[in-house]
Amino acid sequence: MSSGQPRPETRIVSRCTAKKSQGTHAFEIIDYSLHRGLRKGKFISSVAFDVGGYSWCIRFYPDGDYSEMSNGSISVFLKLLTKEVEVRALYDLWLLDQNTGLSCSIFRPIEAPSVFSTMENNKGGWGRSGFFKRSELESSTYLQGDRLVIECDVTVIKETCVLVKEDQKVQVAPSNLSRNFGKLLETEEGSDVSFNVGGVVFRAHKIVLAVGSPVFKAELYGPLGKDNRQVITIQDIQPAIFKGLLYFIYTDTMPSMEDSDGDETIDFIKHLLVAADRYAIHNLKLTCEEILCKHVDADSLATMLVLTDQLNCTSLKDTCFKYMGYSNRLNDSGKERVPET
Repeated sequence: MSSGQPRPETRIVSRCTAKKSQGTHAFEIIDYSLHRGLRKGKFISSVAFDVGGYSWCIRFYPDGDYSEMSNGSISVFLKLLTKEVEVRALYDLWLLDQNTGLSCSIFRPIEAPSVFSTMENNKGGWGRSGFFKRSELESSTYLQGDRLVIECDVTVIKETCVLVKEDQKVQVAPSNLSRNFGKLLETEEGSDVSFNVGGVVFRAHKIVLAVGSPVFKAELYGPLGKDNRQVITIQDIQPAIFKGLLYFIYTDTMPSMEDSDGDETIDFIKHLLVAADRYAIHNLKLTCEEILCKHVDADSLATMLVLTDQLNCTSLKDTCFKYMGYSNRLNDSGKERVPET
């Protein structure tokens, strides 16, 4: 309840921020089947690794730990090795899908830090007793070629207080620039140029296009645009692609593709990449290239390679060659990991 007195204009704000140190360790287990029968409660351990100035390791129990929850399952634990310390840390355990090369979190990440303590009789370990059913694991894509890869993300929490002095209560609102430009494109208010793309008319603003694309700048303000044309016909671009191009120029974000299925989305991105190259929109080209790098597979490889040659897409080209090399190695041994991009 207010006392009726005005609050002071000057205040001191003390903020407590969490200082974090993060790291990931991958524990690769070769000849998984030879570790079966080690007996319940017995484990194999990764090498020690450092995160936040503390030493850690991953413990893998092929036949489960002593808990009843681990019956018929493997168990995985993160162990603090540094002696006589107490550490607050977040952790998450992953398995590598050897078909896709992607790491998959088996459980929902623990959102609150756990306390790892090696003080007195504390063992300093946290993990999952029933991490994965052995019967399901041995028929999954996580275990192939008798090889299993367990990854653990560790975030060590260290708290520190920072004193900040503020003379006035000034709140700065977040920037609405991209949203406002998006509305400008949508409402067409103040538009001074139109484009006829496959019979569909798009109205836009010359100055915005010139800032976003050197090609548009030359067309609208250079010698090619000295006649100040009001309607420009665009050939060889679909209306939906040109609309997406304009959206990126105005908002610096990709258009929504929620109504498209996976194949339609990738086809849209390919055409948008071609348009980005045509109009020299560097950030859009890199964004499209990054998306396509995640969808290189046997079916799309040939098309992707054609794009790399036509548009000089270095990252996409490297990803295609890495995929080709991986496919060759997989055919030979079935034990190689999908290369990271």
